[in-house]
Amino acid sequence: MGATIVEKIFSSRCRKPVSAGDVVMAPIDRAMIHDITGPLAIEKFREMGGTKVFNPEKIVTLFDHQIPADSIRAAENQVMMRKFAAEQEIFHYDLFEGVCHQVMMEEGMAEPGELVVGADSHTCMYGATGAFATGIGSTDMGFVLKYGALYFRIPDSIRLEVEGRFPYRVGPKDLILSIVGDVGADGATYEALEFTGPTIEAMDMAGRMTCCNMAIEMGAKTGIVPPDATSWEYLQERKEVKPFDLASDPNAHYAEFRHYEVDSLDPQVAMPHNVDNVVPVGDIEGTAIDQVFIGSCTNGRYEDMAAAAEVLGGDAFSRNVRVIVIPASRREYLKTLRAGVIERFVEAGALVEAPCCGPCMGGAFGLLAPGEVSLSTSNRNFRGRQGSAGAEVYLCSPQTAAASAMYGIIIDPREV
Repeated sequence: MGATIVEKIFSSRCRKPVSAGDVVMAPIDRAMIHDITGPLAIEKFREMGGTKVFNPEKIVTLFDHQIPADSIRAAENQVMMRKFAAEQEIFHYDLFEGVCHQVMMEEGMAEPGELVVGADSHTCMYGATGAFATGIGSTDMGFVLKYGALYFRIPDSIRLEVEGRFPYRVGPKDLILSIVGDVGADGATYEALEFTGPTIEAMDMAGRMTCCNMAIEMGAKTGIVPPDATSWEYLQERKEVKPFDLASDPNAHYAEFRHYEVDSLDPQVAMPHNVDNVVPVGDIEGTAIDQVFIGSCTNGRYEDMAAAAEVLGGDAFSRNVRVIVIPASRREYLKTLRAGVIERFVEAGALVEAPCCGPCMGGAFGLLAPGEVSLSTSNRNFRGRQGSAGAEVYLCSPQTAAASAMYGIIIDPREV
């Protein structure tokens, strides 16, 4: 029996053949903490008797959820993390680069075949490069900071094969929403989702990140795309790295196969209050909205902003809608700015903020009042996610977000 890409990564890291279901102690190639989860991880590191981290060059400390600090408590946490980074001589540390997952990717902090963990559930996004990347709790991260390794039960894999060409103004976010709706919020619990097929192979890195980012919304341990020319080129623009072959064997065992075709895919929307409550946009067209958020680690890249701007054209956003636009990183912000897209958004009436998580987790700004409705390009719409538990959050693509922001109602972007 052959091996899946996930089994091959763990076999390589453990230096012995291992298979799905095995429990192993595996060495970690990179560990990331941010301003929400980091303080607790540091506390656990201390409680375990930690004095020096296992390798400061393999630890990344980022600030994105509540940056700039929006409360005294947040400011205190950030002081703690800055002191820890200085004390431990952690080189990969910053205050202003943007959303942690985007920064990890664009700085080349996750490579094919590596085992990467982050104290944040959407760490699975790094699987877009062919790394096994997964989110862990702060207590587990405290262990990693001290020992540089962690116990894993190697997950089974679900192979998702995608074929076809995206229709006009339909893209990766619509695809992954449709997959979440099909698989369900717990349909891939503790399994790896392997994205394959001609559509994935033709997809740029921004789209692959969007798909892998939302693997966790199905309960998956990770999402992963086998590395190819697209992923190697992306990495080689950022660091010296030599391509090698890494793919599942033709006779590898999968827990499940699922096939999807995008040729006739409609724009998708996840309705409150569950990510898998997905319908075609036409089913809820006309729903009034109060706020639109374009950004997050799911859809805050230049490609997402450009897609939204294409729908907007020379028009303006509705004066009845608060439109918040946040590029995912400083690099993506500058790219969007230099292309004139930021200017277009501001002219249209949007509030464009510095790179950060923003309204995504309801912890900083852009909060919703009871009864308000948000349409967001982010990844979660749980009750209370973006403010009041009495508000509602819908999830969609950048194209659907831009079109809806123009009219003040949820609308099919193909109609604009």
